[in-house]
Amino acid sequence: MKFFDLDKKIWQWIALLFLAIIWGSSFILMKKGLVVYSHNVVAALRISLASIVLIPFALKGFKKVNAKDWKYLIFTGVIGNGIPAFLFTFAQTEVSSSLTGMLNSLVPIFSLIVGVFLFKSKPLKTQVIGIFIGLLGASGLILSNGLPSENSNFMFILLIVLATVCYALSVNVIKTYLKEINAIHITALSFICLAPFTITYLLTTNFIEVTINNSASFNALVYIGILAILGTALAIIIFNLLIKATTTVFATSVTYLIPIVAIFWGIFDGETMNMIQVVSALITLIGIYFINKR
Repeated sequence: MKFFDLDKKIWQWIALLFLAIIWGSSFILMKKGLVVYSHNVVAALRISLASIVLIPFALKGFKKVNAKDWKYLIFTGVIGNGIPAFLFTFAQTEVSSSLTGMLNSLVPIFSLIVGVFLFKSKPLKTQVIGIFIGLLGASGLILSNGLPSENSNFMFILLIVLATVCYALSVNVIKTYLKEINAIHITALSFICLAPFTITYLLTTNFIEVTINNSASFNALVYIGILAILGTALAIIIFNLLIKATTTVFATSVTYLIPIVAIFWGIFDGETMNMIQVVSALITLIGIYFINKR
């Protein structure tokens, strides 16, 4: 009897909630890292640390994948992990972490669109209804938090939207072409493809100098380390398992819960939750229920 069995609904929901907590916290961790390091260094360091942690799994995975799988693993690494990491940190130089997390809720609808038009998938009517209900709830959360002019630079918001499109493409590729490969190996090998480039890039920057000379660098490295190990390596393994066990639409619906986590971070930091946020959160959960309904 398996303890962690994603064939069971209860474990699917537990995994979804765990991912929501981890990824809902990742934007504040990026923000903490950006206090000391540039956006490119934060992204490269995140990928590099995650790759190092995943090396043991990658070594096992090398023996278990076919040559034809590598183009999809590289695609997943670059499009599903590499590009979004750099887009998000760049966007957060101008867009608040909470707004970034809220905009991340666009992933499921792009996942559905990509699945229908590029992968010929046929979503159920309930899934389509769930997508739009969830998007309505996410929109309410975004509007309830307000869009102050200093945090609503249109071009930087488009970077976040582009990152969500990258995620949508990646999850469909995993579901369609890598379903026979262990999720841990998918994660490890896709990151190993990126590591030589991100580590080389770090060595060309002032990363070492800043780390030695800036007294706040230790704290920043701790935040980025948490982001890399929990928010990237472990979370993506669980996410890939969830994609394989359920549907891309259900798995990516985790992004509807991310804004809720952001609100609770705000409460922890002394902010208050208004009734619009409560109602929007409930609408979001109703949307996820319809997405997972058979």
